[in-house]
Amino acid sequence: MPVININEEKVENDLRVTLVQSELFWHQPEQNREMFAEKLSGLSGQTDVVILPEMFTTGFSMAPEAIAEPADQETLQWMQQQAKSVDAVVCGSVAVKDNQGCYNRFYWVQPDSQWYSYDKHHLFRMAGEHEHYQAGQTRPVISYKGWRIFPQICYDLRFPVWSRNHDEYDLAIYVANWPAVREHPWQVLLQARAIENLCYVAGVNRVGQDGNGLNYSGRSAMIDFKGHSFEDYAAGESFISTCTLSLDSLKAFRQAFPAFEDADGFILKQNKR
Repeated sequence: MPVININEEKVENDLRVTLVQSELFWHQPEQNREMFAEKLSGLSGQTDVVILPEMFTTGFSMAPEAIAEPADQETLQWMQQQAKSVDAVVCGSVAVKDNQGCYNRFYWVQPDSQWYSYDKHHLFRMAGEHEHYQAGQTRPVISYKGWRIFPQICYDLRFPVWSRNHDEYDLAIYVANWPAVREHPWQVLLQARAIENLCYVAGVNRVGQDGNGLNYSGRSAMIDFKGHSFEDYAAGESFISTCTLSLDSLKAFRQAFPAFEDADGFILKQNKR
């Protein structure tokens, strides 16, 4: 597994993570960026990491020819501006195109403008995502303020082997456009990934209705390493919620209950689609 190392001299025990659950304007990047800029404007000094939903500038669309932007341009630059403004990491996924095709790409953008990315590995074939986007093949772990963070996107949540933690990360982030009709699996799988991987899990979903008529109930959540949610969030409503995670508490639990030491070994192989 490739590990992205950010040379942080100071390890912070507490990490403040903000979940931003919101409706999205269908295929309207500028309008979504303006909307999120307004939502983030009051977060300066209040958080360390801000998480936006999957494809937060457009909604989950299978029309990359209409919505995918050149890699590392408009939205990435906007995220750099926002991260500097709120003095916190801003992250979420965007439809992008580069020389290899189109990708559902997660950007992690820091206040100093450094950024890292992850391309969605499991493409949602029931919507034809695998016919319009390329699958990523790497599993980056980002080090930040002494925390090891594992970025993932929506459908990745259903695949425990891809998410298996061999004491490699402390926080997994799942950004999503997860329809309301499958709300129960979303909630259960977030808990399962936290319990089996002895880690915190942040799941950020959208609300409202998209351009295809699909409804989204949100149910974004921060789950601790025992599978407990920090709060009970109202379904279907936009909200911004900040949770404080404790690295000392996580390490103490892992020391008392080191289940990962008995985990089965395996080798990941690329699935031939």
